[in-house]
Amino acid sequence: MDFDEREFGEEDIFVLTDDDGQEHEFIFLEKITLDGGEYAVLQPVGEDEAIILKYDRDENGEEILCDIEDDEEWERVADAYEEMIGKDA
Repeated sequence: MDFDEREFGEEDIFVLTDDDGQEHEFIFLEKITLDGGEYAVLQPVGEDEAIILKYDRDENGEEILCDIEDDEEWERVADAYEEMIGKDA
C-alpha cells in the first residue's frame, strides 16, 4: 500500500491507497522495531481495532506499508505491541 502521512490535530493520520486505488484513513498509534524489521500499528479512523503493517520498499525504493505474510512474525510483533501498551497502562 502506498501511504501519505498527514497531521490531524494531535494525531498523525495515514492515508493508505490499496491495490484497487481506494483510500483509507488510519491513525498512527506506534512504530515498532523488532528483529531488524519496522512495523506500524495503525487504527482505522472510526474503528476500535488496530492493524499492524510492515515497512518495506517498492521496486523504486519508495517506502511502503504491506501486510505481514508470516503468522509467526505477526504474532511476535503483536506480542511486542501488547507488552508496550501493557507497560503504559
